[in-house]
Amino acid sequence: MFITSYAPFGADGVIIRVEADIRRGIPGADITGLAQTAVRESRERARAAFRNSGFEFPRDRVLVNLAPAGVRKDGASLDLPIALAIMAAAGSIPPPDDLMALGELELSGNLRPVRGVLAAIAGGLESGIKGFIVPLENAAEARILAKDKTVAVATLKEAAEAVAYYARNGVFPSGLNVQQQANSDPSSRAAPPAQSPPATQSAQSGDCAGDFAGDFADVRGQGRYKRALEIAAAGGHNLLVFGPPGAGKTMLARRLPSIMAPLLPSEAVEVTRLHSLAGLSRFGAGQEGLITTPPFRSPHHSASVEGILGGGKTVRPGEISLAHFGALFLDEAPEFRGNVLQALREPLEDRVISISRAESSVRLPADFQLILAANPCPCGKLGMTGHNFGDSPGATCFCSPEEIHRYWRKFGGALLDRVELRVMVKQSDTPLTGSNAEEPSSAAAARVSRAVEIQRARFQDNAGGAIRRNAAMTPPLIERCCAVSGEAERALNAAEQKLGFSGRAIHGVLRVARTIADLEGCDAIKPVHILEAIQHRRLGDDPYDVMT
Repeated sequence: MFITSYAPFGADGVIIRVEADIRRGIPGADITGLAQTAVRESRERARAAFRNSGFEFPRDRVLVNLAPAGVRKDGASLDLPIALAIMAAAGSIPPPDDLMALGELELSGNLRPVRGVLAAIAGGLESGIKGFIVPLENAAEARILAKDKTVAVATLKEAAEAVAYYARNGVFPSGLNVQQQANSDPSSRAAPPAQSPPATQSAQSGDCAGDFAGDFADVRGQGRYKRALEIAAAGGHNLLVFGPPGAGKTMLARRLPSIMAPLLPSEAVEVTRLHSLAGLSRFGAGQEGLITTPPFRSPHHSASVEGILGGGKTVRPGEISLAHFGALFLDEAPEFRGNVLQALREPLEDRVISISRAESSVRLPADFQLILAANPCPCGKLGMTGHNFGDSPGATCFCSPEEIHRYWRKFGGALLDRVELRVMVKQSDTPLTGSNAEEPSSAAAARVSRAVEIQRARFQDNAGGAIRRNAAMTPPLIERCCAVSGEAERALNAAEQKLGFSGRAIHGVLRVARTIADLEGCDAIKPVHILEAIQHRRLGDDPYDVMT
């Protein structure tokens, strides 16, 4: 007898076949198939849950096998399928051969929610699974992809009743149906269908738009920085901002989600699936549904390589995957470990991260844009008024040239070469007084949304929709979509000669110029677009840029 389940691993996970066999022998239960501690302990939870739910645990020798046997299984989501497989082997319920079950058992027989339900159902549908049994708290998540094929239950007894009813009728009982629960349970009424998620949904995982509420109008001045953020949001470009403390670097960066375009339905499902695998999705309590706004992740500078890139004993998505289709903001970027920063180079280029282990290799999606914020030097006062001249004691930098170069060396030329936008901010650019009204985020968001629609149409025609934003254009697409001539070409050649731009930097300038033209609704790239892209690209390679 067997029932299907799911084990989170990487971005897709593994479909698990839970088999049970009962034979004569010394009473006991064995679990085979590379089961880790949490899975092996499920036999004791199942034994207590059987008794407290009114069932009798078999008094013979029970063997549970988790196939494929060569894949490591961890976590408590296999509790329910193990219990149902034992019930089926004992003859208490019909064989649930075409069903998938997920859930953690309490000793009382109640079910606890588990992570990765959305990914499990997506994998189950691809494998031809006909029905899904999930804990009640995972109902809103499950019905995103399989509303008519899912039953949400609160106890082991309800799960057994659902299996028996399904075996007789080919459908789940309406009394346990998710749709009926949605009508009676206030915590799951607002879950949107997968085909049309609401554009205003802000339910996110971890660091998200809802956690970084704010408007561009809250910040006075810093017009050039705001312009760079608008270009970055429209084209998906990477950005470096540097300047003294208190100039507004972090404040404005955390308002980037307020101008980013909403995700498409397919993108929303993919992002929600990754967050579900990481155990960070929020369903219930009025926050259920798809993540429809681009994620915004802001890890602490003490984060490890595994925390940023993903990995662990059981491979889970890292911050770059949780920022998929969104932004990864590294505040105080030079304080991150050097190996962490340098490890970002390949994902920025490939839009995917490959994690190799002895037994397998896992690929995690990582189509994100990188936002870096840094002080000009360790003390943060390089380039401020009175630098090293005593005119303003509070603005004197005490860092030696060696300390400053060591501070900036963390970035490395290879990483900075992948950053198309560089902005220097000053405290004087942020006036604390004045009555001039600042442009709200809604105005910039409207321009960004129009530019994004232009790009979606362009890449649907030229790349079959495989590319989302201008920042990901390949060299052949750049030649096709970023043609320049005349004065614009002369400006580009001059920048290449005078500023020493690499081939990647020239492509970056063209991508940014294409985004600027899209923001203005122009089909052709004009000289002014090239010049603005060059202006945003030329700073940042030398820390003493802040002096000039």
